[in-house]
Amino acid sequence: MLERNLSVTEQDPVLFAASPEGVAVITLNRPDIHNAFNPAVIARLNDILEDLRTADGVRVVLVEAAGKSFSAGADLNWMKSAANFTEEENYDDARALARMLHAFRALPQPTIALVHGAARAGGVGIVSACDIAFASKQASFAVTEVRLGLTPSTISPYLVEAIGAREARRWFLTGELFDAEQAFRIGLVHQVFDDVEALRAAGERLVDGILKCAPGAVHATKELIELVRAGEITAGLREETARHIARQRLTDEGREGIASFLEKRKPRWAE
Repeated sequence: MLERNLSVTEQDPVLFAASPEGVAVITLNRPDIHNAFNPAVIARLNDILEDLRTADGVRVVLVEAAGKSFSAGADLNWMKSAANFTEEENYDDARALARMLHAFRALPQPTIALVHGAARAGGVGIVSACDIAFASKQASFAVTEVRLGLTPSTISPYLVEAIGAREARRWFLTGELFDAEQAFRIGLVHQVFDDVEALRAAGERLVDGILKCAPGAVHATKELIELVRAGEITAGLREETARHIARQRLTDEGREGIASFLEKRKPRWAE
């Protein structure tokens, strides 16, 4: 399991738990200020994500939040401090946030964001960096940086990929608020549910489905998506995808999956 001791208290800005079945849960835990980020939150997330990257037995990662909101983005006190930073200090500060978003994206395990309440700025960035995002109807979203004289720089690669450049122009350039149904229409979230209880139940069903999948094949499929997502379908890409499945067929999981299908039984990872 995890290499570091990631035990937490209820006062920690980010809570972490992992079940024996391999379900990890990351909970943003600053409900009194709508789970806003500061350097401590970002550092904590980076530590957790670094450990998850190589964690044996963790098969899926849920990302959720305590209190009424998912995340309001940057902590106001942090923003006040940053106003007095030099360019180099601001650069180092922003790199930590960029690293955290990439760490969400680069995890080998599937990541699922469960969004309720407000998601703003960097909070929207986390949603877009996760593989799958569900929201309750009460969720709301905004990319508010331009209203503060800033740009959504570090979150932009994940958001533009999720919603496309055309939609990004609308929401990045205006800072407008949009609801969960709009988030679904533009591709930021995959599905919307009536309330938080239904959202959590849907998350549990999704986790159950992922646990029926071969973990090594899931990791390899995430790598495959990265390989093909932005490339022209060239002869080289066709060759690489053929090699990808050829290698997977020879893995223990590949052999077990085919054998279990032919023998009409559950594969080992689904027992």
